[in-house]
Amino acid sequence: MIPLFLVGLSHKTAPLEVREKAVIDPALRLPALLGEVRPLVALSTCNRTELYFTGNRVKRAVTFLKGLGVGERHLYVREGLEALRHLYRVAAGLDSLVVGEGQILGQVREALFRARGLRSTDALLEKAFLTAVAFGKRARSETLIGQGAVSVAYAAVDLAQAVYGDLTGLSVAVIGAGGMAQLLLVHLRARGVGRAYVVNRSRERAEELARRHGGEARLLSELPQVLKEADIVVASSGGGLLLGPKDIPRRERPLFLIDIALPRNIHPEVGRLPYAYLYNLDDLQAVVQENLRRREEEARRVEGLLEAQVGDFLEWYAGHRVREAIRRLREEVLLEVQRELPAADPLTLHKEAGRRAHPRILELKRRALWPLA
Repeated sequence: MIPLFLVGLSHKTAPLEVREKAVIDPALRLPALLGEVRPLVALSTCNRTELYFTGNRVKRAVTFLKGLGVGERHLYVREGLEALRHLYRVAAGLDSLVVGEGQILGQVREALFRARGLRSTDALLEKAFLTAVAFGKRARSETLIGQGAVSVAYAAVDLAQAVYGDLTGLSVAVIGAGGMAQLLLVHLRARGVGRAYVVNRSRERAEELARRHGGEARLLSELPQVLKEADIVVASSGGGLLLGPKDIPRRERPLFLIDIALPRNIHPEVGRLPYAYLYNLDDLQAVVQENLRRREEEARRVEGLLEAQVGDFLEWYAGHRVREAIRRLREEVLLEVQRELPAADPLTLHKEAGRRAHPRILELKRRALWPLA
């Protein structure tokens, strides 16, 4: 068996209040953990804490996490190939709360770099994490596992980009100052929008959100003027209907409106205006559900790639286990060839030695690999 072990918990096995207890602080908890378990790579995010290590120190890892207040029922243990497969699934986004999300790949890479900085890796952990990162990239380049909006906020921004082609420099008005409004501003800013208005009943909350995202605060009473300047309007305010067809100024350029409020902020008749594109929460949720369905289909393709990646790792590990034997074999074969061909030049000697050693090296690897598979 490959001497790779994993002890962890995730959103699948533990609620948020338990996951919060298990966060591995790099400055305090990680050095203490390394005093108990080493070599080690610790992957700690908002949705998981996973300890990957070589050598059977499972009891120590479990004891450490239990000492943080984690119940043993929330933990899972993986060994050998199952630990490796789990790491590959994590890096590819297959084990994420949102299947295919891309942030986890960077977090896997950061976990390895942090462990390197603390000199807490070994050859096996290095190879496992490097191949996991490579597999995560491959999964996203060879399949559609990471494509398509899977949140309402992201779907809204995707639809806006579909209308305009490019959001760079466009003006956006966000009606409301809650969590959804903040998330929308984050996504819109990432796509390069220019002027951003935060329109709200409370000036204080509007100014707070506007300041955080480089926008301008406006009261609801100023909405008619804002509508003349905005290219994109996102409504996420409580309180019901705010805009009807008569409230929308006539204009030459298109106006993209997204109503994700319940009850709705924008009257459905607004969507009949020739220059207005109106989408509501049902429209966006339909897009999200379809994209989630597609990601689940792509996940099956990624699983197929995963087994091939595991096979490549096993081949490397077989060679890693017998590399000293391979080195001795090559030296012995070279001496054998030198005795048989004393007049041959060095290049000829090494070519012939390589030809003779090759099938014997493959046999060494085969013998090393067989008990692992």
